[in-house]
Amino acid sequence: MNLVEAAAEADALAQRGAERELAALRTQWSDEIESAARAADYRERAVAYRAVGQFRFRQKLELLRRGLEDESPACRGSALVSLELLSRDAPGPVNGVRPMLHSLANSDPNQAVRRLAIICLRNGSPQRDTIVLLQGLAESEEQEVDLRTAAKRVADALRKKAAR
Repeated sequence: MNLVEAAAEADALAQRGAERELAALRTQWSDEIESAARAADYRERAVAYRAVGQFRFRQKLELLRRGLEDESPACRGSALVSLELLSRDAPGPVNGVRPMLHSLANSDPNQAVRRLAIICLRNGSPQRDTIVLLQGLAESEEQEVDLRTAAKRVADALRKKAAR
């Protein structure tokens, strides 16, 4: 079994709530994930960053932070997908890297990475600076339509969260 297959199995276990089996799989693959995240090939790094989320590996948030700074858009995107997954139940993972997410959403050269960063911000606490940034992106004619739409949707969701 390779890392991709193990991560898919881990995701299935997590969805079923099989915590004991998932913990055993995490123990078995932890070093492999770390090693893949240091690989020279961006494809291996991207698999590693994606695996962090599939394994629900909250102890590897620092590894995801490194992924957000990776030179490869594929790696940054994989790290963002994992961050979004890990932050669905609690805002902590997103709040911990909020300045990085702001930077990615505002100025990453890759549009898909920018949209993923915006989607991640939805799971964070509804802070004013995030809402202002997203509203500015949503209203900017210079931005692509998909990015503007995502920014508006997330800004609206955060405003509703703040009003509760």
